Amino acid sequence: MLNFIAQRVLQSIFVMLAVGLIAFAMFRYVGDPINNMVGQDTTLEQRAEMRKQLGLDDPFLVQYVRFIGNAAQGDFGVSYRQRRPVSDLIESRLPATLELSLVSALMALFLGIPMGIYTALKRNGVLSRSFMALSLIGISLPTFLIGILMILVFGVMLRWLPSFGRGDVVQLGWWSTGFLTKSGWQSLIMPAFTLALFQMTLIMRLVRAEMLEVMQADFIKFARARGLPDRLINFRHALKNTLVPVITITGLQLGSIIAFSIITETVFQWPGMGLLFIQSIGAVDIPVMAAYLLLIAFFFVIINLIVDLLYFAVDPRLRVQKA
Repeated sequence: MLNFIAQRVLQSIFVMLAVGLIAFAMFRYVGDPINNMVGQDTTLEQRAEMRKQLGLDDPFLVQYVRFIGNAAQGDFGVSYRQRRPVSDLIESRLPATLELSLVSALMALFLGIPMGIYTALKRNGVLSRSFMALSLIGISLPTFLIGILMILVFGVMLRWLPSFGRGDVVQLGWWSTGFLTKSGWQSLIMPAFTLALFQMTLIMRLVRAEMLEVMQADFIKFARARGLPDRLINFRHALKNTLVPVITITGLQLGSIIAFSIITETVFQWPGMGLLFIQSIGAVDIPVMAAYLLLIAFFFVIINLIVDLLYFAVDPRLRVQKA
C-alpha cells in the first residue's frame, strides 16, 4: 500500500509541474498585463521599469521555475490587478468555492445514488419515469440556463431566495462560512442545486445502468435460487459490485464540480475562486490564473488518490493482485 501511495504521489508531482508549464505557456500570449495596470500617460521608461519589477522581461523558463519554486512554498506572487498577494486572494475566496462544491457534491451523491437504485429496481414505476425525465433535463440543459431559470422563478417571480451573493458570513479564524447564518443557507440553495444537477443525473444514470447489468449476473440468480431476501440481494450483493465503476466516475465528477463551478459562480455572482478567475482573465492577471489552475489540478490529484485507495476497500480482487 505504501509503495502504491508513493508511486501516486510521484506521478502527482509530475502532473502539477506539467499543469504549471501549460498554464504559463498559454497565459504568456493572452495579452500584456502592463496595459491593464497603467494609464495612457505612462511613459515607455516607466512601463519598462514596471516590467522589470514584475520579472516579465525574464525568459519564459526563468519565470516558470521561479513561479514553481515560490508556489511550492505557498507563494503565488502578487496580483497584477489588485496589487495584493495571490495567496491572500485565494485565502479569502477559497472557503466560498469549497462550501459550494461540498454541498453540491453531497446533493449529487445522496440524491443521485438512491435515485439510481430506485429506478433500477422499479423500472416501470411512475416515480422512476419521473426521475428519468428529470435526468434528461439535467443532462440536456446547460448549467448557466438552469441557473438563470432558477433566478427567474425563485428569485424574481416568487421572491423566495436571493438571486446573487453569498449572504451573511461568520469568520472562524481565516475561514469565512455561511453555514451558520440563515441568509447564508438561503443564498446557497440555488447555486448548489444548479451545480449539482448535472452530476446528480449522471450519477443516477450510471448507478441505474450498473445495477441493471449486475442484476442479470449469474451470482445474483444463484442468490435468488438459494432463497435469499430481495433486500439482502439488492443492497449487499448487487450494490457492492456496482460501486467499483461508480466510484471511478463519481470521483472524477466530484473533482469537476470544483473545476466547473466557474459558470455557477458567474451566474449567481458567488464570491469564490471561479469568479476571481473570470475577472482575472479580463485583466490578464497571470499569477492569479496560474495559481487557480494549479489549485484545481491539486484537488483533482487528491481526489484521484482517494478514489484509487477506495478501490482497495471495495474490490478485494485488487488487494489479491497487489499481494
